[in-house]
Formats: sequence, C-alpha cells, structure tokens
Amino acid sequence: MTLDPVTLAVLQAGLQQVCDEMDLTFSRAAFSPVIAEADDRSDGIYAAQDGSLIAQGARGLPVFVGTMQFSTRHLVDRIARGETAPPEEGDIYIVNDPYLGGTHLMDVRFAMPFYRAGKLWCWLSNTGHWPDTGGAVPGGFSASATAAEQEGLRLPPVKLFKRGTMDREIWQIICSNIRVSEQRIGDVTAQAAALLVGAERLAALLDRYGDETVTMAIAEIRALAARQIRSQIALIPPGCYRAEAQIDSDGVVNQPLTIALTVTCDGTGLTFDFAGSSPPCLGPMNSVRATTLSSVYLAMRHIFPDVPISAGAFDPLQITGIEGTFLDAQYPRPVSGCAAEVSQRIAEAVFAALVQAIPDRVTAAPAGTSGNLSLGGHDPERNRDYVMYQISGGGYGGNADHDGLTNGCSTIGISKAPPVEIMEQTYPVLYRRYALHEGSGGAGRHRGGFGLDYEIELLRGTARASFVMDHGRAGPPGALGGRPGAPNRVEVWREGAVWVPPHLSKAQDIPLAPGDRIRVRTPGGGGYGPPDMRKAEAITEDLRLGRITPAAAAQDYPQALPED
Repeated sequence: MTLDPVTLAVLQAGLQQVCDEMDLTFSRAAFSPVIAEADDRSDGIYAAQDGSLIAQGARGLPVFVGTMQFSTRHLVDRIARGETAPPEEGDIYIVNDPYLGGTHLMDVRFAMPFYRAGKLWCWLSNTGHWPDTGGAVPGGFSASATAAEQEGLRLPPVKLFKRGTMDREIWQIICSNIRVSEQRIGDVTAQAAALLVGAERLAALLDRYGDETVTMAIAEIRALAARQIRSQIALIPPGCYRAEAQIDSDGVVNQPLTIALTVTCDGTGLTFDFAGSSPPCLGPMNSVRATTLSSVYLAMRHIFPDVPISAGAFDPLQITGIEGTFLDAQYPRPVSGCAAEVSQRIAEAVFAALVQAIPDRVTAAPAGTSGNLSLGGHDPERNRDYVMYQISGGGYGGNADHDGLTNGCSTIGISKAPPVEIMEQTYPVLYRRYALHEGSGGAGRHRGGFGLDYEIELLRGTARASFVMDHGRAGPPGALGGRPGAPNRVEVWREGAVWVPPHLSKAQDIPLAPGDRIRVRTPGGGGYGPPDMRKAEAITEDLRLGRITPAAAAQDYPQALPED
C-alpha cells in the first residue's frame, strides 16, 4: 500500500493540527502570564519506541523541537531499564531534570502515553515555563549559582497523574519546594488538559483514516523531511566554515565564554564541530547536551523553514566536539542560562558560519537574548506573594533582501513579551517606558532591526530582582561587512542613584523598594553588507522617522552627506 500525495498532505496537516490545538488549549487555560500571554510552551507527538519527533505545534518554541524528543527518549529508556514505573492509560509523567533531555529547571515537561487497542501507540508531551521552581532566587534565574541544587527543585520522571488522578503526595512535595505554589495548580491543570485534548484529536484522526494509514504517513513524513533537508544542504558549497560567538560571562567569573564552531559540508550532510569552545564554567551558563543539539536544529529551522518538523530533518546533521566543553554540562553544573541564552549564542555561531556559504539564506546576528528578568516579592495591597517573569524582544539581523525585524521574539522561540496592561494588573509594577531602542540596529546595506527600551518601577512592598541576559559586552555582530547592533544595557535605579551590574547583563537578588526602577535596552540586530551600499532613500526614510540621528547617519553612512 502506498499513500497518494493528497492523503499524505492531509495527514501531515492533521498531525500538525493536533499539536496546534494542544498549544492553544495550554495557553488559554494557563494562569501564569508567561504561558497564557507569552506562549512560553510547546506541545508535540513522539514515537512510542524511541521518542522520535513525529509532529510539533507550529507556534511552539523551536528550542523544544529537539529537547522534547530527547526528554521522551530518556523516559522510554528509563522505563525499559526499570528505573521509572511503566506507563498505564491515564498516566502523566512530570520531569524537569535538565540532564535528562531538558533545558533549565523552569521548563517543566509532561509526557502522557497514548494507547490504541490496549497498545502504546505514541507519546504526547509538552513543556511549559513555570514562573518558579524554587532555588536561591525568585523565578529560578540565579545569575551566580555554582551548583544545580541552588537553581531549584529537580524532578526525575515521576507520575504526577496515575490513571487520570493526580498523586497528591507528589504534588505536595512539589508545592513545598516552590514559591507561590498555590498559583501553580492553574498551569498544571492547563498542561494536563492540553495533553488530553491532543489525545482526543489524535484518536479522531486515527479513527477517520485508520491506524495503518497514519503510521505509513508518519514514516513517509520523516523520510520526506530527510530528503528535503539533504536537497537544501546540496545547495551549500562543500567546504569548512568557521565562526565564533561570545557570551558576556558565566555570571560568576567576569570573563567571556567562547563558542568555537566549524561547519563542514560534504554535499550530503553537515557536521557542526564545537571543539575549542570554552571548558565547563563555574556559573549557570553551561548548556546540557539536549539544549546544545536542539540549538543547532533550531538554527537550521531558521535557515530552511520549509522543511517539515520531523525527526528526519535532523538525520543529516552531526554535532561533535562538545565533550569537555561548557556545551555538554554534567551534573551538578548549574544550567539556568542554557535554554534562554547559551542556545542563542549557539544559533548565532551557526548563522555566522553559514552566511559565508549561503549569504542569500542567512541573516546577520539577531539580538540573541531572551532578556530574562524575574521579580519576586510581597504585594501588601493584595496580601499575597508573587513571582513576575519578564521576557523581551530585540532586533533581528539584516539579510540579503531587507532590513532586520524590529522588536522580534528571541531566536529560540515565538514567545512574545506579555502585554504591559496584563503585567500591571497582575503585579505591583508600573511600566514608565515601553518604546523602541532607537538607533540600536547595526548599520549595513540592510540595517539590523531595533531592540526594545522599557523601564519598570516597583509601586509597593519590597521585592528582589534577578536577571540573566546577554550581549552586554558587545552587540550582535554584523555580516558581510555590516556593523554590530547596539549591546544590551541594564540600569537599576535605587534611591535616585543608578547602578550598572559588574557583569553588565547578569545579576541576582537586587533589593528593591517602592519607587526603585529597572531600565532595560535590548540589543539591535547586526547589519548586513557594507553600510556604504545602503540606498540613499532608505537612509532618508530612517532620518525622517527618527530611527537614526543625523550624527549617526553621518558616521555610518557617509554617502548620505551632501556634496560640497
């Protein structure tokens, strides 16, 4: 039996739709703004045998494309070895251990077995960013943690739901180790409900087309993804392409970390060799293996977005040289910055290497930071504790066709900053400023997009602020002669005096009182191509709209100066 192209396309879209409905359910039912408004979550379908990716929601975080596959694979392997209790219908496992196919502790993964005729057919899994999982600082983004235990509660795969009923003892253990635990039940029930919706929709798809037909379609989709990515790789000139990316610091030792990358193309596959990258670091900017591999995958998704999301898209990609570096973190190395920050530097290195080979397909560096800012404290007006988590966008790099996107989401996802109105209603803060970081785009034939400039004031009570960001030392680099975007800038105003963190983009446990403020200016994207090739009308338009100043135009674009 063979599948005709129309049926294959319908089933591919049907599997995608199952995941999209899980995503939508998760966001609509969640309580926390980081999930309900920012969409910091993802849902997918994974193979019963080895956890291979079958389908993932189009609006799920790209960085979870790989990590959820690895996490499910770890679960399958642990069950096979007898280390984790075997599944039964109605069970839902919870796990956030970064070293078991994860990211950082705040990304909590659920996995549910899906049965057909009493046989395990696949796994449904999702990940949601919880605002807090315990640890030294509210929100979990400890900028100076030196061990995993300082970052929060670490859970191996355990059954939070057994035959459809929550295990109250496990839930009490979790609640006893996290802040504002009374608010987490809304996110937990939303996360579980998303899986149940997925099971219902997947069962309907199988009932309509038949298990055998859908199984054949999944195999063909994987083979098709492998063929398509290989056809794209064939367009890359064979050779070795080298690049580096720098991380500001690890939050403890105030020195940059280096990601060294050599991409080798032989016409049929790509090898990404990270040999020469910095060794494991003392602070929380280590990256676990699953996140490192997933970062390469998401970079390739940016470059070749038309390739179907399937495990087959990873088959021609080989990642080597991470052993003994900070890109292969082993317990108890702290890792709170790996998913949100290190992953974006990895993608940046991939872009910088491949823009040399296929300049028409790759952009200059984007802002490359999620701008992780956590604020935890007590609101006396509402008599309750809170943990606020703010993410922010930045500029994307220019490319061969046009200027970079302004205030785009981070490289690793589709998560957007929660609306200011929602944040002010939920937490005791006032946004005094929310504007573009003007002039932050790197100059070039096509300039980079602009970052964000926002300022938050604490209105009442006391709070502690922590943040883990990046690109504070230097802005995102340009490509092919383009100039870098503006760097990340963080200022804390307390009692009328301004304080700039020694690590520029990382600090933790900063005490705030009413009237204290935090101002963040996120990076702009790198410029693409020499600035002297930018068209005069584009420079004139930027000046007219106030995107750049006359002084900046005179410096970056000498062709804009009037002739004597």
